[in-house]
Amino acid sequence: MKLFAFERDDGRPALGALIDDTTCADLSAAGLPDTLDALLRQGEAGLSAARAALEKGAPRTPLAGLRWLPPVQAPAKAFAIGLNYLDHAAESSFDPPKHPVVFHRFPSSWVGHERPIVRPQVSTQFDYEAELVAVIGKAGHRIAKEDALAHVAGYSIFNDGSIRDYQLRTNQWLLGKNFDASGGFGPVFVTADELPAGARGLRIRCRLNGQTVQDANTRDMIFDVATLVSTCSDAMALQPGDVIITGTPSGVGMARKPQLWMKAGDVCEVEIEGIGVLRNPVVDER
Repeated sequence: MKLFAFERDDGRPALGALIDDTTCADLSAAGLPDTLDALLRQGEAGLSAARAALEKGAPRTPLAGLRWLPPVQAPAKAFAIGLNYLDHAAESSFDPPKHPVVFHRFPSSWVGHERPIVRPQVSTQFDYEAELVAVIGKAGHRIAKEDALAHVAGYSIFNDGSIRDYQLRTNQWLLGKNFDASGGFGPVFVTADELPAGARGLRIRCRLNGQTVQDANTRDMIFDVATLVSTCSDAMALQPGDVIITGTPSGVGMARKPQLWMKAGDVCEVEIEGIGVLRNPVVDER
């Protein structure tokens, strides 16, 4: 299934499922929860109920004109992984990490599909980063690597928009990675059964104004999804709806000569094979 979140005319969230390129099913109207967060907290029973609602013909609605929301509304934890592709570590002048580099992104720092991402007034160094997202569906603490993928409900796409001068002022990256509305998340959540184990072997690309600036494969990650789930769970008990943003490949704007920064009027797209295309226009902070 490809599930997504959208906003109703009254501002309330709702849960949808893609039928095709033009149509979706309104799962909330069929009696399911209004958010993927709530559905995942029901465990496999929640995903099974969503499949059943689709089979029974949940109300259909056109995709055109829908206001997309991030697939997960309020994760308890959103881990982000740095330097997780060898070529990206090299272009960033870092040695390949021996352990996952983990920081945090807050929900205030991202927006949904087709929503504008914001270049802040204090910087022109607004960079793109195409990333795969793993979404936790089953709680666990100190999860063994061989069991880790059983805790992943599905996958999505992230543009880890980064304010580079703020990110690199210190050896702590959190500030430059969490400017309001600087990242994109979506458009959909794809259940794990529709993708290869660990979402391995998927082509991942970023396009800026139609020009391909990143082109890689998720098999090139230094630390795979199972390793990341296990590592993060060593420190904190994972909960349904937690997300792990798994890192970006080479080609980021900071490493180019000349450097390439996102600016108002640009359109940034992140595409991952089997999941879809996340599209965000760029605007300046007002």
